[in-house]
Amino acid sequence: MPIEKKNLIIMWIANFLVSASTTMILPFLSLYIETMGNFSDQYVQKWSGLVFGVTFLTAFLVSPIWGRVGDRFGYKPILLITGYGIALSIFFMGFIKSVEGLFILRMFMGIVTGFIPTSLALISSQTPRHIAGRTLGTLQMGTVSGGLFGPLIGGLLADSVGFSYTFLITATSITIAATVVMIGISEKRDSVDKQGRDSYTRKQVLQHISGQRLLWTVMMLSFLVQMANFSIQPLLALYVDSLTSAANIAFLSGLAFSATGFGNLIATRSWGRIGDAIGYEKVLTFLLILSALFIIPQALVTELWQLIILRFLFGIAIGGIIPCVTAFIRLSAPVSMQGEVLGYNQSFRFLGNVIGPTFGGIVSGFIGISAVFYVTGALFLCAFGLLWWSRRQIKVLEETLG
Repeated sequence: MPIEKKNLIIMWIANFLVSASTTMILPFLSLYIETMGNFSDQYVQKWSGLVFGVTFLTAFLVSPIWGRVGDRFGYKPILLITGYGIALSIFFMGFIKSVEGLFILRMFMGIVTGFIPTSLALISSQTPRHIAGRTLGTLQMGTVSGGLFGPLIGGLLADSVGFSYTFLITATSITIAATVVMIGISEKRDSVDKQGRDSYTRKQVLQHISGQRLLWTVMMLSFLVQMANFSIQPLLALYVDSLTSAANIAFLSGLAFSATGFGNLIATRSWGRIGDAIGYEKVLTFLLILSALFIIPQALVTELWQLIILRFLFGIAIGGIIPCVTAFIRLSAPVSMQGEVLGYNQSFRFLGNVIGPTFGGIVSGFIGISAVFYVTGALFLCAFGLLWWSRRQIKVLEETLG
C-alpha cells in the first residue's frame, strides 16, 4: 500500500477517535459546572461560555507556532505532542472540583490543541492539488464521524456512569489515537525537499497572506463561520432542556449535537469533490447562504424533533466549508509554508471559537438563547457578503489588467 494511502487511513481513524472523544464532553460542560455548586442560571451561562472559549483563546495564540514547527521538523512530532497533551488535560478534568480549576485545565488543553489541523496539514502536503478537496473531504469525514458519535456516547456515559468517568474514558480514547499515529504514520518529506524547499520567515509568510486578497478573505471567513457556529454550542444543552421535560438531558443534548455531525458526514466529501471541479470559492459562497437559511429557523422551534431536523440540515450546509477552505489554501501557498499558513487559518478559527461562545453567552443573558440563532444567521450572511465582494473586486481587477 502506498505511504500516502496508509497515512490517510491512519489519520482518518485517529481523527475519528480524537473528534469523538473531545466532543463527548461538550454537550454537558454546562451541566458539569452546575454540579460544582449552587449557582444562578446567569453564572452557569457565563462560565459555560468562558470555560468553553478559553481553550480556543490559547489555541489561537499557539496554533501558528505549531504550524511553523511542523513545516520545519515534520508534522508527526506535533501530532504526538498535541494528542498526548489533550489526553492528559481531559484526564485531570475528571478529578477537578471547582469552576476555576476546570477553566485552567481547559486553558492548558488549548496550548496543546492542534491534532486535527496538523493532520490536515500532513495529508495536504502529500496530496496532489487537483484532488485536494476530495482527499481532505475524506479525511474530514473521520472528524465529523467522530463528532457524530461522540456527543451521543458522551451523553449516554454521563447519564449512566457520571461526568468524572466520562472524562477518564475520553482521555483513554485520545491516548489510543496518539499511539496509533506514533506506530503507524510514516511522514514522507523527501518529496518536498526535492522541490527546492525554501525557508520562509514569519514576516514573509504574513506578507504572502496579506498580498492575496482572496486568501485573506477565506481566512476571515474561517473566523466568522466559527464565531457563528460556536455562539450557540455551549448553550445547546440549556436550549434542549427548555424544549423538553425528559430526564435524560445529557443524552438528548448529545443527540442535538450529533444531528449536525450526521449532516456533515453525508455531505463533506461531496462538497470537496464539487470544489475540485468548479472552484472552492464558488462552493463556499453557496454554503454560506445555505447555512444562514438553516440556522435562523432554529430560534422558532417548539419541539425537540424540529431542532434536530434543522441541526441536521445545517450540518449538510457547513459540511464542505473546512475541506474547501483547506484545499484553497493548498492551492494558494507554497508547500514549505503551508503548515504555517494553515496554522494562521486555524488561529482565525480558534479566535471565532473564543468570541463565539462568549458573545453567545452575553446575547442569551440579555435577550434569551433563541436570539443567538438570529445573530448566528446574520454572521453567516456577513461572511457571504465579504466573500462575494472580494470575488467581485478580483474580477474587476483582472478585467482592468486584461
